[in-house]
Amino acid sequence: MEPLTKPTLAVEVSLDRTTTTGALKRLQARTFYRASGPPDDRRARACRLTAAGTALLVKMESAARAAHRDTLASLSKSEQKRFITLMQQIVAANSFET
Repeated sequence: MEPLTKPTLAVEVSLDRTTTTGALKRLQARTFYRASGPPDDRRARACRLTAAGTALLVKMESAARAAHRDTLASLSKSEQKRFITLMQQIVAANSFET
């Protein structure tokens, strides 16, 4: 995974910059990510997961995928496809760039 600047990361996860900065402070305190780059411009610093952060991400992705499968299990394949399409439309309609 390539490092991202804080503003780019905020857009990627659909959060405003203030919320992203707070989340990153908490993640950094738990050594899940580190920042590198010019110390005089915090916005230009690149965020990169540590080994502990990558391990947590893998664990979370696995749990999220399992929950996703369980949520859709009662739907037919065509219903699942339609549901996912509708959810993508909702996300796209409510996405914002900070």
